[in-house]
Amino acid sequence: MIRVQAEDFDPGLEMEKMAEGNHAIGGMCSFVGLVRDMDPSTGEDKAVKSMTLEHYPGMTEKQLEKIETLANERWDLDGTLIIHRYGKLNPGERIVLVVTASRHRQAAFDSCNFLMDWLKTKAPFWKLEETPDGGQWVDARESDNTATDKWGES
Repeated sequence: MIRVQAEDFDPGLEMEKMAEGNHAIGGMCSFVGLVRDMDPSTGEDKAVKSMTLEHYPGMTEKQLEKIETLANERWDLDGTLIIHRYGKLNPGERIVLVVTASRHRQAAFDSCNFLMDWLKTKAPFWKLEETPDGGQWVDARESDNTATDKWGES
């Protein structure tokens, strides 16, 4: 399931809903991404006052569905959930939730990691950080591309 929304989400409630009635699930793995109050890519503790995430409705969901399909083709999953927020977010607020469920834990761990790696580099979201020096667009880091590359081409 894919949701792109401005509203916040409750990770625990989302996981509970996902597992409800599905007793074949043996394990769930989740990742919650948060807005930081500093920019780690500069190597400095440059204060980030807020982050604005932009996307193209329709195109974004289509790409997320493609990424979700890839995960389901690689692993035997009983469920996937990707929630990604857009709009202006402040430090400490949730940006993204990825949950994978499977009969065995390793598939849940691996697929969750895969989805996050691909979201960082392939999902069409643009991030604008507001700092004391003004706004700056956030580029993908080389380490993000390296993480995605380890999964091979799809």
